[in-house]
Amino acid sequence: MKQIPYWLDTAPRRPDRSGKPLPESADVVVIGGGLTGLSTAYHAARKGASVVLVEKDQIGAGASGRNGSMCTQGITIPPGEARKRYGQERALELYNAFRDAVDLVEDLTLREQIDCDFTRAGRLGLACKPKHFEHLQAKQRELAENFGHETVVLSKSDLRAEIGSDYYHGALLDPLSAGLHVGKFVGGLADAAERAGAEIHERNAATGLTRLPGGGFVVETMHGTIRAKQVMAATDAYSDKSMPWFRKRLINVGSFIIVTEPLGEARAKELIPNGRLLVAHKNVGHYVRLTPDNRLAFGGRARFAPSNPASDLKSGDILKREMTEIFPQLAGARIDYVWGGMVGFSWDRIPHAGEIDGLYYSMGYCGHGVQMATYMGRAVAEMMDGKPEANPLRGLGFPKVPVPFYNGTAWFLPFGGAYYKAKDRWS
Repeated sequence: MKQIPYWLDTAPRRPDRSGKPLPESADVVVIGGGLTGLSTAYHAARKGASVVLVEKDQIGAGASGRNGSMCTQGITIPPGEARKRYGQERALELYNAFRDAVDLVEDLTLREQIDCDFTRAGRLGLACKPKHFEHLQAKQRELAENFGHETVVLSKSDLRAEIGSDYYHGALLDPLSAGLHVGKFVGGLADAAERAGAEIHERNAATGLTRLPGGGFVVETMHGTIRAKQVMAATDAYSDKSMPWFRKRLINVGSFIIVTEPLGEARAKELIPNGRLLVAHKNVGHYVRLTPDNRLAFGGRARFAPSNPASDLKSGDILKREMTEIFPQLAGARIDYVWGGMVGFSWDRIPHAGEIDGLYYSMGYCGHGVQMATYMGRAVAEMMDGKPEANPLRGLGFPKVPVPFYNGTAWFLPFGGAYYKAKDRWS
């Protein structure tokens, strides 16, 4: 069993981008080589800026290569809550940004010829209890009446054509959500950024940032310094102690995934006949999909603990038990991959992007990072070019986590996890 992300292990081998000398200066320095950083670098370079991206590991080594590889429609909070919080017009603008983000990913795969198995497979939001099905019916009405988005309610009997399990009590089908091979997409976007003129420097962490009196920054890295007119922080859940402002505003939650052995096309279609993306309608739920080579990827919170090799194995054992509860026919299936990663959550469960003391940022995707990181990278490139209106998240603030002396270490997560698991059990 491999303790590395399936998506990175099965992506084409990419060039080693480490060991290169840094230029003395650049128009834009991007810190972080995930989808946010790569998209910012790509779009800024296409606008004519000289761009240098520094990544402490390899591109996609953080959350961008460790997720469920889903590119799904829908805002990170319930649409009705978005209307109450922000008003109808603002909520609709936010919802449309999440929809447009999926379109952008698709457009990039076509424009840059990124072979990443992008498919509008559709997403099933699954009801784990009968009362959850009523919530899905209400959500369908909300989406149609106030957001102009059509979805399909599926009863428990309807689900027999969609999933080889009787575990769920119905679902809401969003037909426009997509699956992709995120490792291939990350690699393809990096190649596209370089073709556009951006420089990518792997294994070269940013270690310090100094704002200059006359404007611009000096970025200190492990292998030298570089002067930049503008700097973008694209580190999200992997922001280290050199970025305390962001760490005080993000709760980093572990998420874990197992991937089975290849099941063969016939067996895979018995599980998910139409290749849908499955997401359980729970506070602590699962996300499930077939891979392009007919394995089952089964992910979830499993344990409210950080990701490390020992923790990942423990979480993998939990996920396998839960997988076979839903799909008993997989009881004897071999698990070939298990891994974990950190997901950045904001306190208000909405992504945030903007500028603080001249430093641009976009973070806190709350589990919707594949599409929103890509989309917000483009938005930040526009913001840097003097177009603040390109930021759909403008004006939302970025609240601190309201825990005394909080500095990015979420010691309270096990207690929060127990609360939400109990809530799932009884509600």
